Amino acid sequence: MQPVKVLCIGGSDSSGGAGIQADLKAVSACGCYGLSAITAVTAQNTLGVQDIFPVPAEFVEKQIDTVLRDIGADAVKTGMLLTADIVNAVAKKIKEYQIIKLVVDPVMLAKGGRNLLMKNARQTLVKKLLLLALVVTPNIPEAEELAGMEIKSVAAMKKAARIIHKLGVQNVLIKGGHLEGLKRKDVIDILYDGEKYTEFSAPRIDSHDTHGTGCTYASILASGLALGKDVITAAGEAKKLITLAIQNSISLGAGHGSVNALTERKI
Repeated sequence: MQPVKVLCIGGSDSSGGAGIQADLKAVSACGCYGLSAITAVTAQNTLGVQDIFPVPAEFVEKQIDTVLRDIGADAVKTGMLLTADIVNAVAKKIKEYQIIKLVVDPVMLAKGGRNLLMKNARQTLVKKLLLLALVVTPNIPEAEELAGMEIKSVAAMKKAARIIHKLGVQNVLIKGGHLEGLKRKDVIDILYDGEKYTEFSAPRIDSHDTHGTGCTYASILASGLALGKDVITAAGEAKKLITLAIQNSISLGAGHGSVNALTERKI
């Protein structure tokens, strides 16, 4: 029997907590088979990204071609793309292979503040890749960048989701973990499909070890879609599993440890 396959396109994390390494662990935790195309190699640890070596866009294309021509994919998830050339290359291949179930995690900044999407690549992401996405999964800072507004409340999250949806995205999932000053005991994520909002809530977990949260969340979502679930169901289950992954996080090094998707519970 053929496994359900998810192609993860993004950067490699030498600490194993985020990027492609987190993607593949999350996909495996969902019972799917993970494939990868590396866009950049990073030297990073729990203290942050020390250096980045981008993979030439032509070689990113070759990785995608080589995997999809032979194995194929039931869904694709993108993460760190870094340059405009790489964004263009990925968008070109998504169109060429007529990928419908595309989850775009618009990775812009590392937890330590390192730029993971060059400024000249942001407009390319909006104009070329977001138009192809079934779901885009920004956190609050990324949603602020995409929507061009401050987000300080759930109401503002909903407004930002409307703005981002108008960019051409079918479904916008804004993650609320970065909302500050509300002293909330829960974290609310907002999914907007152009007509209605769906809220997903989970208890806020006081953890220092949250490296890889966004990568893991988006990869779980892509796995759910690959398994044939609708967007609302896949997003709801992704919310549950990422909460579990944070609860079971791994403390490593002197900085931020990693979330742990490899728990016994599967979606």
